[in-house]
Amino acid sequence: MTPTPLRRLLLATFAAGMLAGCGPSADKAPASLVVEIDHSTACALDGMLLADYPGPKAQIHYDGRSEPDFFCDTVEMFSLYLKPEQVRGVRALYVQDMGKADWTTPRGHWIDARAAWYVHGSTRKGSMGPTIASFGSEADAQKFAAEYGGKLYRFEAITPDMVTLDGGALHDQRM
Repeated sequence: MTPTPLRRLLLATFAAGMLAGCGPSADKAPASLVVEIDHSTACALDGMLLADYPGPKAQIHYDGRSEPDFFCDTVEMFSLYLKPEQVRGVRALYVQDMGKADWTTPRGHWIDARAAWYVHGSTRKGSMGPTIASFGSEADAQKFAAEYGGKLYRFEAITPDMVTLDGGALHDQRM
């Protein structure tokens, strides 16, 4: 029996999907991609100096680029990453483990953003106001949520409506 063009396409798609699991993936990007921030590192969206502000920072590494885009807040990273028009290939995403980093002046402690735990809705503020705190362990995220409020999420559960960049100003009825 000679396969039809549709059958060949389905078989090729299935084979490509099976092979995709064999190569490197963004979820397992090498830690050597991580770039540490310094006093001159600026946010890709607004030019703010990351070292001047509290809360978790983020970096996105795109295919074909040697330097990452930095973000002064995880909300900014998610906002850009989750946009439907985002078509650039992403090699890796990193956030800071706030279970280990100092909230006021976070340095180091970079973890794979896709493997992290997140707390959304806490009372802690980041550089842009309300933020999504990132953690390397579920236990640290639960401890943070118990102290500062909020709900735990995994990377894939963060949605575009959770990462608006208005800082709540659009919903402030006092204005």
